Amino acid sequence: MHSRTIPANESILEPVSAKCEGFNFRGFRWMKTMIHTIKEINERRDILPNITLGYQIFDTCFTISKAMESALVFLTGQEENKPNFRNSTGAYLAGIVGSGGSSLSIAASRILGLYYLPQVGYASTCSILSDKFQFPSYIRTIASDKVQSEAMVKLIQHFGWVWIGTIAADDDYGKYGVKAFKEQLESVNLCIAFSEIIPKVYSNEKMQKAVNAVKTSTAKVIVLYTSDIDLSPFVLEMVYHNITDRTWIASEAWITSALIAKPEYFPYFGGSIGFAIPRSDIPGLKEFLYDIHPSKDPNDVLTIEFWQTAFNCTWPNSSVPYNVDHRVNMTGKEDTLYSMSDKFCTGEEKLEDLNNTYLDVSQLRITNNVKQAVYAMAYALDHLSRCQEGDGPFLPERSCAYIPDFEPWQLMYYMKTLKFETHDGRRLEIDPNGDVMGYYDILNWQLGDHGEVAFVKVGEYRFTKNKFELIFAKNSTIFWNTEASRLPHSVCTDVCPPGTRKGIRQGEPICCFDCIPCADGHVSERAGQRECDRCSEDYWSNEQKSMCVLKEVEFLAYDEALGFTLVILSIFGALVALAVTVVYVIYRNTPLANANDRELSFLIQFSLVVTVLSSMLFIGKPYNWSCKARQVTLALGFSLCLSSTLGKTISLFFAYRISVSKTRFTSMRPIFRKIIVLISVLIEIGICVAYLILQPPRVYKNMESQNIKIILECNEGSVEFLCSLFGVDAFLALLCFLTTFVARQLPDNYYEGKCITFGMLVFFIVWISFVPAYLSTKGKFKVAVEIFAILASSYGLLGCIFAPKCFIMLLRPKKNTDETVGGRVPTVDRSVQLTSASVSSELNNTTVSTVLED
Repeated sequence: MHSRTIPANESILEPVSAKCEGFNFRGFRWMKTMIHTIKEINERRDILPNITLGYQIFDTCFTISKAMESALVFLTGQEENKPNFRNSTGAYLAGIVGSGGSSLSIAASRILGLYYLPQVGYASTCSILSDKFQFPSYIRTIASDKVQSEAMVKLIQHFGWVWIGTIAADDDYGKYGVKAFKEQLESVNLCIAFSEIIPKVYSNEKMQKAVNAVKTSTAKVIVLYTSDIDLSPFVLEMVYHNITDRTWIASEAWITSALIAKPEYFPYFGGSIGFAIPRSDIPGLKEFLYDIHPSKDPNDVLTIEFWQTAFNCTWPNSSVPYNVDHRVNMTGKEDTLYSMSDKFCTGEEKLEDLNNTYLDVSQLRITNNVKQAVYAMAYALDHLSRCQEGDGPFLPERSCAYIPDFEPWQLMYYMKTLKFETHDGRRLEIDPNGDVMGYYDILNWQLGDHGEVAFVKVGEYRFTKNKFELIFAKNSTIFWNTEASRLPHSVCTDVCPPGTRKGIRQGEPICCFDCIPCADGHVSERAGQRECDRCSEDYWSNEQKSMCVLKEVEFLAYDEALGFTLVILSIFGALVALAVTVVYVIYRNTPLANANDRELSFLIQFSLVVTVLSSMLFIGKPYNWSCKARQVTLALGFSLCLSSTLGKTISLFFAYRISVSKTRFTSMRPIFRKIIVLISVLIEIGICVAYLILQPPRVYKNMESQNIKIILECNEGSVEFLCSLFGVDAFLALLCFLTTFVARQLPDNYYEGKCITFGMLVFFIVWISFVPAYLSTKGKFKVAVEIFAILASSYGLLGCIFAPKCFIMLLRPKKNTDETVGGRVPTVDRSVQLTSASVSSELNNTTVSTVLED
C-alpha cells in the first residue's frame, strides 16, 4: 500500500522494523479487491462450503526488506522461531497472495519455497520465477516476461524498427526482463543501441547517464522495463530536459499507470505503445470500493491514511502521519514534509468528487489478476476438501489431505494442476512452470476528448502452448509522437538499397554497417541483402546492380554500318569478278583472252567470285552450319584460285627457262595444267572432309573476352586442321610467287608474269598483316578483320591479274593483236625468237607457248 520505506535513523543501533510512506492508491485498490473476492467466495455455496476464508495483510512497501520481513512473520507467527503455518490470530495459514513486484516475490518466495508454502502472484512477471528448482511453490495468474519479451520483439519487427534502446529498473523485474528481451532481439538480428538502468535509490550520476543515452542516441524507439513507481523520477527528468520525439515501448507494469499517464506528460510520453493484461469488469467491485469511511473502524489505519491523502486533510484524533516524504529530489536536497495539514477532515467529504486511481474501475487489469489469484487458492482448497479416501493422490494407500490439518506441499499438488473458468468466461490453466497462457492487449497512448490520456486498444498478442500471434485491428489508428505523426524511423544505418550489400563494421552491432556496391556481375535485388548474388553466365548486372539482365549478344550483324559496308564490298567484288568474266566471254577469241590458257582464267574468275561471296558467311548471327561452311568455302575458293594461278606461272617459268637456255623444250600440254588444279583442289577437299567429320567448327559463346557481352563466334574446332587447310593455300601461293618471280623478266609488251608477281605480293602482304591485326582484336571486329583480309586479297588478285588485260580489251583494242601481245626480243641464241605469245623451238619443229594455247 506504500511505495517506499522511511530511511532508518542511523543513530539508533538496534534494528527496528522500517516505517513506510508514499501511500499507493493502486495498491490499496488491489488490497480491497482481495477482500472483496474473499467475501464473494465465502458467500458462495459451490466453493468451500462450511469453510470460511480469512486474510491477514502485510505491507511490503515496495521494498525487498519489508517483503522478507513479511514472509518471516507469516512463517513464525510473529513470536515463534520455527514455521507453524498459523498467522497471528491462530488461524491456519493456507497460502500467500502476492507480492506486487517481481523482486519482492522473488525475495519472499526464496523463504516460503523452503517449506513449500503456496504463493500466488498477480503482478510479478519476472521470468526467473518460472524456475521451479528455485521457486517450487510459486505460481501466478499473470504471464511471464519471457512471453512479453517475445511480444515486444514481434511488435518491433512488425513496424520495421531495428535499432532499439532499453532502460530498466535496477531490480529483478527490470534486469531479467531486459535480459530476456535482448536474447529475443538478437535471435532475429536486431540490435540494442544502448542499455541503461533507473536506480532504485535516486542517484544523479546514474540518472543523468540514462538521460544522456536517450538524448544522444539515434535510436528513436526505447523499451522501458520498469514499474510505474521506479519510472516516475525518470519521467520528471525527460520533462526537465524537454526530450520529445521518442517512441516508448511500455511493459505491462506501467502502460496503464495513472501515476505516469498524466496530461502534462503526454508531450513526452504520448504515443507510447505496449502490452497490458486483458481488461475485465468485476461485478460489485465499484460499490465495494466506495463503501469506505474512517468512522467505520477507528483502528483501520490504512483507511484513515487513504482518507487523509485523498482529501488532503488530517483525521481528528489520529496518529496516522500525513503526507510524509523523506526522498531526495532531483536537486539532491532532502524533501521532507512533517507538517500536518491545516485542514481537518470532517467525514463529510464525498468520494464521488475524487479523481484518483483507487476509484478508477475502467482499467481493471492487474486488479482482475488479484481476484483470480484469490480464486486459484480457493479452488485448490476446494479440490483438496473434496478428496475421497482411497481415491486420493497421496501415498500410502491413495490417501487424502484434510482441512485444516494438511501440509503445504499437499495443497501445492492441487495448485500445480489447477484449471478453472473465471467470472468473465476465460479459461485459466496453470502450466508445469506455474505460468498461464492467454493474451495481451496492445495499448497506445492517445489524447482523449477531454484532454486526458486514453489507453486505446489497437491490437492483441495471443499466446498459447503452440501459437504466438500478433494481431492489429483493421480500423485501429495509432498515434505516433513524431513530426507529422508518422511511423518512427529507428535504425543505426538505413537499409542498403538494391545494388549494394551490407559491409559489417568491426566492433559494432550488426545493425550498423556500410553499404558497399555490388561487384560487376553481381546484384542485390532486395534491399538489405548481406551478400550480392552472382548472375548466371548468360546474364550480367545492370548499371544499378539491382538486377541481372541478359548480356548483350555481339556478332557482326547485317543491319549495322560495318556489316552492311562489308556486304556491299562483297557483292561489289563479286559483280566486278563477273564483269571481268563477261569481258573475257565477249573477247574470248582475241589474243589477249587466249593468252596463257583461257580456261584457267575463267577458273580464277569463278574462284574469286566464291571467295568474295564467302565473306558474307562471316556476317550475321553464327550458326553451326555457317561456322562449318565459311572456312571450308574460303579455303576451297582460294585453293582453286591459287592452283589455277600456279598453272599459269609454271608455263611462264618454262618459257623463261627456254629464254635463258639454248635448248628447245617439248610443249606442256593443257591437260597437265588442269591436272595440277585438280590435284590441288582434291587435296583441299580431302582435308575439308576430314575436318568436318572429325572436329567440325561450332557456335561458341565467348564470355571471357568481355564480361558484359556474349561474343557469339565460331569455335574453329581443330587448329591443326585449320592450319592444314590454309597451309595448302599458302604453299600454292608460295609456289605461284616463286615461279612467277623467276619469270618476271620475260620480255613482252604485256608482262603477265609481273602482274601475277604483284598479285602474289599483295596476297602475302594482306595475310601477313592480317595475323597481328586478327590477334589484337576481339568480338565482331575480329571477324571484320578477317573479312577485310579476304576482300583485300581477292581484290588484289583480281586487280593485278585481270585489270591490265581488261584495260587493253576495252580501252585499247588495237593493241589486242598477236604482234602487240607477243612482240619479239633478242635472245641468247639469235636463231631462237621468244615472245609471250609464242616460242619457236627448232628442236623437233614444235612450239612451247608462253601463251599456252589449247
